[in-house]
Amino acid sequence: MGKRGKADRRTVLLNYKLWLSSMSGEGIISEDTYHLLMKIKEKGSLKRAAEEQNMSYRKAWGDIKKAEEMLEYELTEKTRGGIGGGRSKLTGKAEKLLEAYHALHKKFDESIEEAYQEFRTKISNK
Repeated sequence: MGKRGKADRRTVLLNYKLWLSSMSGEGIISEDTYHLLMKIKEKGSLKRAAEEQNMSYRKAWGDIKKAEEMLEYELTEKTRGGIGGGRSKLTGKAEKLLEAYHALHKKFDESIEEAYQEFRTKISNK
């Protein structure tokens, strides 16, 4: 959600998180996974993306693997080792997933902002 101006500790803000999950409730794509995938796209490396997200490589790798298993397709293409180290890039399906997730999040942001403004109006003492 966007910034709403200067706030002090008594200012009430609405926060929410959006994630995709399986029917069992197991998370597939969270905001953290979305940002990790965006960093992989930007950095070309899972290791560097994990570092940027202040996440261990093992957790990042596990989150990507878990999402791939749930989605039943690969999100990254990996090249191992070499002089400059390994590389990772997003698959075409991962690119489409990021685009769709971003569009969905934008719609949620707009709808929630409108609903929140209605809420604030209703509770206003004016």
